[in-house]
Amino acid sequence: MRQEDESNMDKPFGGKVVVLGGDFKQILSVIPKEGRQDIVSAVVNSSDLWKHCENPLLDLVDFTFPNLVHNMKIDKFLEEQCILCPTLESVENVNDFILEFLPGDTDEDTEYESKWFTIEFLNDITCSGIPNHKITLKVGAPIMLLRNIDQATDLCNGTRLIVSDLGTNVTRVTVLTRTNNGDDIFIPRKDMVPSDLGYLFKFERRQFSISPCFAMTINKSQAQSLSHIGLYLFRPVFTHGQFYVALSSVRLRNELKLLVMGAEGKVRNKTETMVYKKMSSNIWDL
Repeated sequence: MRQEDESNMDKPFGGKVVVLGGDFKQILSVIPKEGRQDIVSAVVNSSDLWKHCENPLLDLVDFTFPNLVHNMKIDKFLEEQCILCPTLESVENVNDFILEFLPGDTDEDTEYESKWFTIEFLNDITCSGIPNHKITLKVGAPIMLLRNIDQATDLCNGTRLIVSDLGTNVTRVTVLTRTNNGDDIFIPRKDMVPSDLGYLFKFERRQFSISPCFAMTINKSQAQSLSHIGLYLFRPVFTHGQFYVALSSVRLRNELKLLVMGAEGKVRNKTETMVYKKMSSNIWDL
């Protein structure tokens, strides 16, 4: 007698876990002799199966910013929510991921000038104290100031704002901090020189001193008033007490959700404490 299959045939793929890979937003299926509508219909997120799919990062976004597109129009919705990440690279990845969900066109700034170096080389430089060459923005998205504008009114490095209007040389924003909550200000594009001393040359970049801020680094979150936090850990992070800083940023356990990724890109339910054993070998001798 044949043993019955334990799979749940009422679920897609019999209830088995199936991993879908590839960037289908940019690399579309090839449908010979068919038009745009047929190609779009062949993409996986056009399928009835899409409602059964899960994206770990999407779950973290939904927890931190529930019903984002609708609720972002509500006053103060974005004031105390943020995703914390250990590195600037992961911050940029999360911000780019969330911006895709917002309606409207993006504003991508591409100012440059080069004499001795190639344009690509200068544009790829990312360093402390200066915004990236390319900033992707949309109206309604939260952003962060990267430099002090007016310390007397709390418009300082780390202040969170919301984009109200996009211009070529001036961006209008609304302040999110408690001190000046709701105030409209204008941020000009200006020339900036990086403070990073690791380069053997000097260069100047003309850009807005802002960056998207659905996510920010754990270090930047210190002294921020947050009540809903998503913590995105793509690798163990215990340098300078970052993990403990992130956990102490909320008051209650249900205000925090963690997404811990393993080396193979799989979701994990734990993270390791990274310590130097030599430094702690004689700690109990005190």
